[in-house]
Amino acid sequence: MGCFTFVKVMMVVFNLLISLSGLTLLAMGIWASVDATSYLQLLGPFSSKGMQHINVACCCLAFGAALFLLGLVGCCGAQKESKCLLLTFFSIILIIFIAEVAAAVVALAYSSFAEGILRAWATPALQKDYGSDPAVTDIWNTTMTEMECCGFTNYTDFVGSNFEKENGGLPQSCCLANLLPCSPEAAYQSSVQGCFEQMLESLKEHANIVGGIAAGVGVLEISAMIVSMYLYCHLDKRVS
Repeated sequence: MGCFTFVKVMMVVFNLLISLSGLTLLAMGIWASVDATSYLQLLGPFSSKGMQHINVACCCLAFGAALFLLGLVGCCGAQKESKCLLLTFFSIILIIFIAEVAAAVVALAYSSFAEGILRAWATPALQKDYGSDPAVTDIWNTTMTEMECCGFTNYTDFVGSNFEKENGGLPQSCCLANLLPCSPEAAYQSSVQGCFEQMLESLKEHANIVGGIAAGVGVLEISAMIVSMYLYCHLDKRVS
């Protein structure tokens, strides 16, 4: 088996796996659309109320369709030795890779402003909408309960809020169980951390995993571009 034939076979197998992954996601999306309850039960700890505000089915269907079409283009391009399909496959992967690099650069550039941007959104929501807007209330209750935190910065995010005025105290998550009612003084004594600090700690714990996955995806994308361009250029030599 020559080098060209080997690369061609590997290209076909690789893209078949991509297509199968896309079909799997499509099946999961259809399942989530038809039987959302059992699908959320399968997610276990991720099936919280916060997850119900995310349209999981649409995400699975969109990513599944994109992966299936991408794998199909690459597989057909290699099998049929089509320069047009190989160039299309290379262009799609290149666009995805550039978009990922750009997103990473923007994330690094604006990471120092992330806290300010999030606080500008979170604090007004806690002051005005918490307790009155069911969506905001459910998401924050789930976050504070699961992460054992209070507010975005700390309990001060609720001081003077509509929730405190209507209920005569702060959310129970801001105080220890034996401090009732949860007044600002009791919350101060409890010293419950804000959710942003908890999120930062969680991100730091999983940073290596996320970085490894990102690096692996980048290597696969670069490899796919090199292989597709190798086949494209080799077809030029065969024609000449």
